[in-house]
Amino acid sequence: MSKKISYLAGAILLASTGSTFAKEGMFTPEQLPQISADLKKTGLEISPESLSDLTDFPMGAIVSLGGCSASFVSDKGLAVTNHHCARGSVQYNSTAENNYLKNGFLAKKIGDELPAAPGTRMYVTVEFSDVTDKILGKLDESVTGRERFDAIVDMQKQLIQECEAEPGYRCSVPSFYNGKEYKLIKQLEIQDVRIAYAPADSVGKYGGDIDNWMWPRHTGDFSFYRAYVGKDGKPAEYAEDNVPYQPEHVLKVSAAGLKDGDFVMAAGYPGSTDRYARLVAVKHTFNWLYPTYIDLIETWIDTIEKAAPEGSDARIKYESTLAGLNNFLKNTKGQIAGAKRVGLVERREQREKALNEWLSSAGMREAQLETIAKLDDVEKQQSALSKQTFWYRNITRPQLLSAAQRLYRNAIEQQKPDAKREPGYQDRDQSRLKESMQRIERRFDATVDKAVWATFIKQYLQQPAAARIAAFDEALGLSADTSPEKVDQILADYYQQTGMNQVDNRLALIDAKPQAFKSSDDPFVKLAVALYDTEMENEDRAKSLSGESKALTPGYMQAIIDWQKSQGSLAYPDANSTLRVTYGNVLGGSPKDGLIYEPFTRLQGIVEKDTGETPFDAPAKQLELIKAEKFGPYEMASIDSVPVNFLSDLDSTGGNSGSATMNGRAELVGLLFDGTFESVNSDWDFDPKTTRTIHVDTRYMLWVMEYVDGATNLIEEMDVVK
Repeated sequence: MSKKISYLAGAILLASTGSTFAKEGMFTPEQLPQISADLKKTGLEISPESLSDLTDFPMGAIVSLGGCSASFVSDKGLAVTNHHCARGSVQYNSTAENNYLKNGFLAKKIGDELPAAPGTRMYVTVEFSDVTDKILGKLDESVTGRERFDAIVDMQKQLIQECEAEPGYRCSVPSFYNGKEYKLIKQLEIQDVRIAYAPADSVGKYGGDIDNWMWPRHTGDFSFYRAYVGKDGKPAEYAEDNVPYQPEHVLKVSAAGLKDGDFVMAAGYPGSTDRYARLVAVKHTFNWLYPTYIDLIETWIDTIEKAAPEGSDARIKYESTLAGLNNFLKNTKGQIAGAKRVGLVERREQREKALNEWLSSAGMREAQLETIAKLDDVEKQQSALSKQTFWYRNITRPQLLSAAQRLYRNAIEQQKPDAKREPGYQDRDQSRLKESMQRIERRFDATVDKAVWATFIKQYLQQPAAARIAAFDEALGLSADTSPEKVDQILADYYQQTGMNQVDNRLALIDAKPQAFKSSDDPFVKLAVALYDTEMENEDRAKSLSGESKALTPGYMQAIIDWQKSQGSLAYPDANSTLRVTYGNVLGGSPKDGLIYEPFTRLQGIVEKDTGETPFDAPAKQLELIKAEKFGPYEMASIDSVPVNFLSDLDSTGGNSGSATMNGRAELVGLLFDGTFESVNSDWDFDPKTTRTIHVDTRYMLWVMEYVDGATNLIEEMDVVK
């Protein structure tokens, strides 16, 4: 296999090739038996076939949090995830007087846990089946555009409705290989989720945004949730007399840990990758979208920080937002830097040229070449639409406006039969809508929201006339000559006259009729009504282009799969928030000349970084323990310390946060929580030299729990393998 093809294919070489490349691939469980020989060769000790059974060990212990991953570690519903995944719930419960972000939280006994933020869920996958024929089997190839989009969505909704006939389950029908295949996934939906333990930010967020995406790292990025159900064992909303959920499978927690070169695998729910994206989309993203977002996000962060001073209740309300924005900003900068470093555009050009040459020489492939050419035309139109709607999407971000828009859309959708409603507004979604309206209460401050909106509008007014939204300008009385001072005055009236800042008013609108919105005097509600037609026009164009793409992409993906197979490689689908397994080894690296990454960091590194000021402000007790070298049974002899974080060559992306990192016996040895700055571009292109994933070591987790925070009750509850 040529070097050129190896990085073009985006796949793992089959074991028979004897490749020494890093183990690229976020594999679906059913793919793992196909690479069983390489799994065993790399170090897996349990049966590879057992990994493909979602109801067996260990996959049965892996759960989704809807954006992060977690795993059960006790038969009393205790689940471990990243600190940054649970931090929003910690923030929701925090106030300036009772700041759990600063002080941490520990429930010393079952029943004392704090309710997680409204809408927090745990999803346990119980069934997984292929429904491609049901989605596409009766859909003629001539059906395209909006008609095709709607036909696919209608079939998905029908399958979901049938699947959810049994209460307590949440079903979905995601596409794989960009619409070539569809799977029906049934998950137990645990609604009562509570915080059992979260270390203070000075442990769980040590290094903050400065260390984010960096190595060496010394972050205790772990927390524990507990899942509760009704007394009948079935999912139920929060109630004091609910009981801990009893999972069928749990992971043992290793206190023995790992050493350099050991086998590791991670199981979780990675969000999305774009490794099969066409060159048109790559150029749009890296030449325009990402650079534009960087300017916007930097201003957004600065606006929040100025409007919400450090230590204020407003800052606590926006801590999760700031963390997300800073993470996105650093990630995006890393994406751009990585694309330049590896020559992403050139590599994608080479891949498309190589694919076209293979299709031309393979014979009987002219139809696929024509399909790909048409797909590129659609991609160009989608890129153009993205530019046209960019500023509209941002000037409608303020919380009260977006809430009003969502509630008005809900009122309109409620006039239709449930099966005809837009996904997100059906009967199955009403509880989530209510929870989203409740969450605003602890994540909204009028001064901050107004400042952010004013910033967006002032940037919007600087754009060319083609980017302007007539309905928005008319509703607010804006023109090219509107001064910044006038914008501030207009928005001040909005926030003074609204009732959308009251949770009871928002909840009341969930059941309101469309006429109630049209006759409302609330400025945010009136604006939502005024923008509705524009919203629908944008949505129709997006769905029509998506329908065009859905008709063409399967042909392109089949060409990719066949091409890679001809090169001796197995294609895996792009990440799509479904359960995946990635595997490899504990491994340091050298991303560029003269820079060496050791595979483990030590407790002593915490002391070396500590300044006593956020984000390098480790607890005094922790610093004392480290200086006294009280390592206990968690010391790693080869480094003369307790390992804090470690590196691996696992293939991961956002959404993998909280994924269980397991050894060859499927024992928990860590939690995946980040990647290095040099590897963030792996969302688009896998580079085995630079791709490294960062994990928090279970030995550090146990050390903090036992010696720093006294969470011995949780240690005793888990099956700790020593």
